[in-house]
Amino acid sequence: MAKNNLQKVSLYDRWLNGIERAGNKLPHPVALFAMLALLIVVISAICAAMGVSATGELISGGELKETTVTAVSLLTKDGLAYMFTKAVSNFTSYAPLGMVLVAMLGVGVAEQSGLINSLLKQTVKVTPKVLITPVVVFLGVMSNIASDSGYVILIPLGAMVFRAYGRHPMAGLAAAFCGVSGGFSANLLVGTLDPLLAGISQTAVSIIDANYQVQVMGNYFFMAASTFLITIVGTLITDFLVEPRLEKFGGEVLADEDTSLTTITPEEKKGLRAAGIALLVYVVLIVAALIPQDSFFRNADGDILGKTPFIDSIVVLIALMFFIPAVAYGKKAGTLKNHREVCNSMAKAMSSMGSFLALAFVSAQFIQYFSYTQLGTIIALNGANFFRAIDIGLIPLMVIFVLFSAFMNLFMGSASAKWNILAPVFVPMFMLLGYSPELCQLAYRIGDSCTNLITPMMTYFAVIVIFAQKYDKKAGIGTITATMLPYSLCFLLVWTIMLIIWLSIGLPIGINTSLAYPPV
Repeated sequence: MAKNNLQKVSLYDRWLNGIERAGNKLPHPVALFAMLALLIVVISAICAAMGVSATGELISGGELKETTVTAVSLLTKDGLAYMFTKAVSNFTSYAPLGMVLVAMLGVGVAEQSGLINSLLKQTVKVTPKVLITPVVVFLGVMSNIASDSGYVILIPLGAMVFRAYGRHPMAGLAAAFCGVSGGFSANLLVGTLDPLLAGISQTAVSIIDANYQVQVMGNYFFMAASTFLITIVGTLITDFLVEPRLEKFGGEVLADEDTSLTTITPEEKKGLRAAGIALLVYVVLIVAALIPQDSFFRNADGDILGKTPFIDSIVVLIALMFFIPAVAYGKKAGTLKNHREVCNSMAKAMSSMGSFLALAFVSAQFIQYFSYTQLGTIIALNGANFFRAIDIGLIPLMVIFVLFSAFMNLFMGSASAKWNILAPVFVPMFMLLGYSPELCQLAYRIGDSCTNLITPMMTYFAVIVIFAQKYDKKAGIGTITATMLPYSLCFLLVWTIMLIIWLSIGLPIGINTSLAYPPV
């Protein structure tokens, strides 16, 4: 029996190792994304010459219009002009670029001042080791309330926390990544994704029922419960599948920092006390600024969450949340004696971002080329049109749609971009079959989240590779894919099972939302 168990573990490890080796035999990520961008150029020319197209209803200018989308070649006068004239704007508009750099100004000072190291040592003293993994995964899931900030804040911190506990930092990175990205749709609070997707669904609903109101919290009950599911499953996968494999087969861990847990010095204690006071004052000021109904952090409707100045400011607010306590800590602990040392620590943080900037440039071109050529839209529309012809029961329909959404996510990373394409097809179809738009949206969100972890089309995938290379200099796309594949497959399985059970029982999926259409 023991031999069989060893054999099963060995087969599992060999399978993931094969994926990792194959992935890491690919060129350097910068070269790889450059090659992929060139491949898109060639494919676009071939598809355009063949007249490849797809027809379907798309949302344009807030209205549903039947549109024929045709492949656009980059090897034309306009295409060549686009590649040269838009290279800079493609780079500067790359979503993670500003977020990562701004966040690093705060996080970098916190790291250079010693604040993060002291916090980790204090955390080790007061937190049971058994709770570290679930806490990291849970915080990852909850981080999507702050939009994409979890990618650039929590994922590197997850690696640092695990390292402080003497555990493999790549396991901490994976645990945080699985929560942030794999659990992107789940949350105990209403995040920025809820009103965004509901707004797209509302436009798609109008083709069937102009009077139907899609509920912003229409998926709340299911997604709140999913928060605990993702936390539990993510913890089990990290502790029993991912970390044991990393201990046996992980790359060389760079010994550039002391990972021993030393006693907190009196200076560090003074610094932590000052940082705590500074953080408290900062939070009180932010809360006070949020309270007035006409606060500059609120939108015209007086909302704090959703499309509001507060959410748009979240990256700067988080950067300041690290920066201000870090300066207070440095002053008291003696690690930042004057403003010049503060500025130097900011510069040092930026100097470590060279690899990210190089990768961001070519990654941005690849993603924008894919969008310009319409290849992603054509793939999605053709798949959606085929799926629309299927006439099966509720549960098989949901399972297939979850899998279809997961598959489409491999080609289009943006949740809102895909939903703009799929919603006009699937929301009316679900309604005509007697199922609510919110239920259709829920199934989409499950599939969309699960494969975020393994697709290079996910906007922050390149960023995760750079984070991983801090602890494993040989880490590449294969390393991340092999490490995250168990999460992706298990999340897809258990989340789909949860949906089946939920539908079988007939539980409401959200506030003021019915499973059926018309509502019952």
